[in-house]
Amino acid sequence: MTDPRMRTARRALKLTSLPLGFAGRAAGGWARGASGGDRTAIAAQLAVRNADQLFAVLGELKGGAMKVGQALSVYEALIPNELAEPYHQALIKLQASAPPMPAKDVHRVLDEQLGRQWPSRFREFDAEAAHAASIGQVHKATWHDGRQVAVKLQYPGAEQALTSDLRILRRLAQLLKIIVPGMDVRALIDELTTKMAVELDYAAEADHQRTFAEALADDPRIRVPKVVASAPKVIVSEWLEGIPLSHFARTPVADEHDQDVRDHIGETMLEWVFSSPRRTGLLHCDPHHGNFRLMPDGRIGALDFGAVVPMPGGIPAPLAHLLQLAADDRAEEFLQASKDAGFIAQDHPITPTEAMSFLGAFPATVRDERFHFTRSFMQNEGARLTDIHGDFQTVRALDLPPDYLMLARTVGGWVGILAQIDCTVSTREILRTWVPGFVG
Repeated sequence: MTDPRMRTARRALKLTSLPLGFAGRAAGGWARGASGGDRTAIAAQLAVRNADQLFAVLGELKGGAMKVGQALSVYEALIPNELAEPYHQALIKLQASAPPMPAKDVHRVLDEQLGRQWPSRFREFDAEAAHAASIGQVHKATWHDGRQVAVKLQYPGAEQALTSDLRILRRLAQLLKIIVPGMDVRALIDELTTKMAVELDYAAEADHQRTFAEALADDPRIRVPKVVASAPKVIVSEWLEGIPLSHFARTPVADEHDQDVRDHIGETMLEWVFSSPRRTGLLHCDPHHGNFRLMPDGRIGALDFGAVVPMPGGIPAPLAHLLQLAADDRAEEFLQASKDAGFIAQDHPITPTEAMSFLGAFPATVRDERFHFTRSFMQNEGARLTDIHGDFQTVRALDLPPDYLMLARTVGGWVGILAQIDCTVSTREILRTWVPGFVG
C-alpha cells in the first residue's frame, strides 16, 4: 500500500505521470476518430479512463492529492450530464474511503500519542479502520466507561505529503480542470495550502469541536459529538451512526418521503453555515459530504472540525447588504457596494449590468422564499461562468477580500452539495434569521 511517507520523488512521479496518460489516450482517441470511429463514444470512453486514472492516483496517495480530489467533488454538480457519470462514480470513491494505514502504524501512533498503556483506556478497539481519508483515519472503539467512540489518528508523515502534493498539483491545475472545467483549481489549491497547518493541528481541532458541541448541545437538528480525549495527532470523540450525505448526492429522489428528508437536510445545512458564526464565533469551512451524517433520529451529525476559522462577529454586515441588493435586482447599487466592499476594483470598467449578469440565477436563491437547488441550476451556472465569450471577464474582475474568501467558498461549496442532493430550502427565512441587515 502507498502511504503518505512515500519519498517525495516517488509521489511526484505518480502525479506527474497523469499528463502523459491523458495525452496518450487523447492521441489514441483522435486516431480512432479520424479513422471513422464514433466520436461521441470515444469521448465517453476517454472520460471514463481519465477519471479512473486521476482519482485512483489521488485516492492512493492520500495527503494533499486526495484532499484536492475531495474538495473538487463538492462541485461535481457543475459537470454537464453527458460527462457527469464517469466523474460522478470516480468522485464518490473519494468521499469517505482511502487505503487504510497498517495496524502496526496504528499502534505506533497510539503509543506515541496516548502512551503505551493506551489499551487500558479502551474496553475494545477495532484495529481495522472504519473510515480512511486524506490526512487520517478513524477506528471504532469502546471507551473504558462503555461509550462507543471514534478514534481519529493522523497519518505519519501527513505534513510532508500535504506540502509536496499541493506544490505539484498547483503546477498541474490546468489538467485538473477536466473534472470541473469552470473551477479555478489553482485558487482552490492555494486555499487548501493556507488551511493545511490548521487541519494538521488536532489539538486545535479538538478545541473547535468542543466549542461547537457546547454551543449546539440543545440544537434539535444538529449533533456535534463530545470530545472524550485528545492529543496532538489523535482525537477520541463520541461515535455517531448515520447515513453519509454522499448517499443522497449520488441517488435520485425515490418518493415524497425521500424528498422531505432531502429538504430537511438542505434546510439544516444552510442554517448551519449562516448560524454557526453567531452561535459559536467560528465558521466551519469544509463543505464535504463525508463530514456529515443523517442520524436515525433525524439530526445531522457533524464529524470533522479541522477546517475552522474564527468569525466572532457573525456573518459580515456588508455581505448582507450585497445579498439584499442582489435580491432586489438593484444593479447600480450592487456594483458600487461591491467596489466599496473590495469585491471589484474601484477603477474596473465593468458595468452594473455585467456585474449582475455574473450572478446569473444565484439571486433567485434569496429572491424567492423557497429555492429548489438542482443539478441543472448548477450546470447552467457553470456553463455561463466559464464561457470565455460571456461572463468570464466579469469573473476575472472579482477580487474578494481575504475576510470573505473563506465564507464565499464555503457557501459556494454548500450550494454545490445541495444541488447534488436535490432539495428545496427556505433561504430567505434563514438569511433573515441569521444574517444581520437582511430584511428580505
